[in-house]
Amino acid sequence: GAKKIIVRLVDKSEFEANVVGKDPHIDVAVIKIAAKERLPMLTLGDSDNLQVGEWVMAVGNPFGLDSSVSSGIVSGKGRHLGQAYDRLIQTDASLNPGSSGGPLVNLNGQVVGVSKAIVSQGGGNIGISFATPINLIKEILPQLRAEGKVTRGWAGLAIQEITPGLADSLGMTKPDGALVADIVHAGPAE
Repeated sequence: GAKKIIVRLVDKSEFEANVVGKDPHIDVAVIKIAAKERLPMLTLGDSDNLQVGEWVMAVGNPFGLDSSVSSGIVSGKGRHLGQAYDRLIQTDASLNPGSSGGPLVNLNGQVVGVSKAIVSQGGGNIGISFATPINLIKEILPQLRAEGKVTRGWAGLAIQEITPGLADSLGMTKPDGALVADIVHAGPAE
């Protein structure tokens, strides 16, 4: 809903930006600036190759302090915070207000995620941070660039993981697979 977007680079040069596309489901937007020369950029890495225990850095703008960096390790992958397309990277790299939307960078200097949120009991930066994997963003970039939005298919199913307790109650020998918990009325699966 912003009326004007300004991008300020490290050298303090500023550019007005236009939104090319946005996906509110994963909280990502592609913006475009008109620079007269080619600007330096980070390489996009492969978030599927991230390993739990690998060091990462979260770059952001907490409290208006430009280009702040915090570091930590990847402490989990494929995490869900309750949104439909969550497959988040969990890290202990500290995020403060203003840091979401910044890159999560591996030790090779490649962007492996985009910082999204922190879960904290006290509401501060002491907690667990989450980032959207860059591979998820790479999947939708062509649609964002061409159409300005993302169109996803859907099956109309509510699926849940088979937990040990659920497996036991269903007479399964081990907790493998998923359970179709519900079918959406008038959806494709019905």
